[in-house]
Amino acid sequence: MRWSLKELYPSFDSDEFQSDLVLFKKLVKDINAWTSEAFSNIVNSKQKLEIYIDYLKQYRYYVSRLAAFAHLTNAVDANDEDAFKYLDKIEVIANEITPSIVEFQNFLLKIDDLEEIISSSDVLKEHSYFIMSNKERAKYLLPKDQEVIISKLTNTGSSAWEGLQNKVVSTLEVDMTIDGKKETLPLPVVRNLAYDANPDLRKSAYFAELESYKKIEDASSAALNGIKGEVITLCDLRGYRSPLHETLIKSRMDEETLNAMLEAMNENLDIFHKYYKKKAELLGHKKSLPFYDLFAPVGKNDRTFSYEEAINYVIDNFRTFSDRLADFVKNAYENNWLDVEPRKGKRGGAFCSNLHCIGQSRVMANFNGSFSNMTTLAHELGHAYHGFNLKDESILNSSYPMPIAETASIFCETIVVNASLREAKTVDEKIAILEESISGSGQVIVDILSRFLFESEVFERRKDHPLTVNELNEIMIDSQKKAYGDSLDENYLHPYMWINKSHYYSADLSFYNFPYAFGLLFSKGLYAKYLNDKKNFVKQYDALLRETGKNDIYHVAKMMDVDVHDKDFFTSSLKLIEQEINMYVELADEIIKGMA
Repeated sequence: MRWSLKELYPSFDSDEFQSDLVLFKKLVKDINAWTSEAFSNIVNSKQKLEIYIDYLKQYRYYVSRLAAFAHLTNAVDANDEDAFKYLDKIEVIANEITPSIVEFQNFLLKIDDLEEIISSSDVLKEHSYFIMSNKERAKYLLPKDQEVIISKLTNTGSSAWEGLQNKVVSTLEVDMTIDGKKETLPLPVVRNLAYDANPDLRKSAYFAELESYKKIEDASSAALNGIKGEVITLCDLRGYRSPLHETLIKSRMDEETLNAMLEAMNENLDIFHKYYKKKAELLGHKKSLPFYDLFAPVGKNDRTFSYEEAINYVIDNFRTFSDRLADFVKNAYENNWLDVEPRKGKRGGAFCSNLHCIGQSRVMANFNGSFSNMTTLAHELGHAYHGFNLKDESILNSSYPMPIAETASIFCETIVVNASLREAKTVDEKIAILEESISGSGQVIVDILSRFLFESEVFERRKDHPLTVNELNEIMIDSQKKAYGDSLDENYLHPYMWINKSHYYSADLSFYNFPYAFGLLFSKGLYAKYLNDKKNFVKQYDALLRETGKNDIYHVAKMMDVDVHDKDFFTSSLKLIEQEINMYVELADEIIKGMA
């Protein structure tokens, strides 16, 4: 139940790790020295670009391998001091390449016949998208000395604010009464009570959580204002139309795609409102659903798995899609690519790290045998399969944007959820499986929409003035009302959700919300295509995953005959979720009738 990292390095003290660290540091210096001279003029542009591409491939190899070993070690052992030390060292060395990147991007702007040069070289053709996208980003670069200053100042600016916010939230303790006894609990423990079967405990936890935020609301608002203010300032200086414009460029998504998706989401909110209202009725609420019951369990799924049983279940159901996918997971399991044992010092949650540098992946989870844990394994192994399809691509073509990142994971999760739904024998089991699936979709569509609306309004007002705590609370409540409509009880919303969501506090990840919605709807749409043409779909799907690192979203989608500029595609994906909701409503009515 623990992963092997020896394929990366035996240890931090090993000759292999220490040697690579020295080589990495020297490589960054060599790159900076070479680019400073080579990119001063455009003579022999083709040869210079080929050399620089090779340099960058070496850079990516070392930084990804070294950082992965430190990050993965830290993830399962927070007390490993070497991991902390080397993570910081590696980050400092990696950031020193900034002058080289700026020189490279400015060099691209000087070349008038860049596309012609690219077409004359196999190496450059292979990296065509990487080169051209860097040229596009170069339009928003400031002079090199200013970019270097900014990269240093953000350490004491937005990064410091982000660190403060992380500190106050992670150390926040919540006072609440449980069974007549006053207790002081960590915030994550209290938030997890939203999933508890006891309705009184869910409600108490909700009020205790809201009350606790008053302790850190001023510090959090200062952090948010500082970060958003910096983002606006830098966007203006670099020439972006807005922070959203910058995010779209980073996401390889155009505005037409975003607008088509948002329009479809807004037009189909009533689908989810129907679900929330029925859930409220099922839980005995006379009005709409209060926020404290948003994640309340419904039905009962007693199905449990040993770790081996969960893996075999995933493999067996993946095999209905393709032997290649199933065999991949079997290989990952047999070669200890997964760390699933909960233990002291290990971080919570789950993630997948694709290690292109060794052609493998590592999946971390905290497995307790529940149905939900099994679907989490399927989800994270989907991410790993995405990496598997990219392993033979150039390392510079192995990174894909956030909106496309959830494609394989949601697809794989959908396979096992649908299989479980077919096997479910009781109404309680069926509705419990549907509840988990629909609740997750609701967060990604409805709540994500509220977060997008909130962040849009915060950016707009922050141009004029720092926002007060009351103002931030009002914007959040208004955003939730617009997204959830009358399906949530307006007397029990969550005004402090802006404190809780860490994504708002990253200067590099503005609008870290809509990409999730795209990921869900794109994946659902692909699954519908799979059901319609199982014979031809698999090869097309694998080809699509390989393409995600070297093209924009519009053209990647076109490979599957999907037009993401067309609202109807997103609407058709939402209709698949509506089918689940209609099934849920029927089962809920059956349960309510039995309770009468």
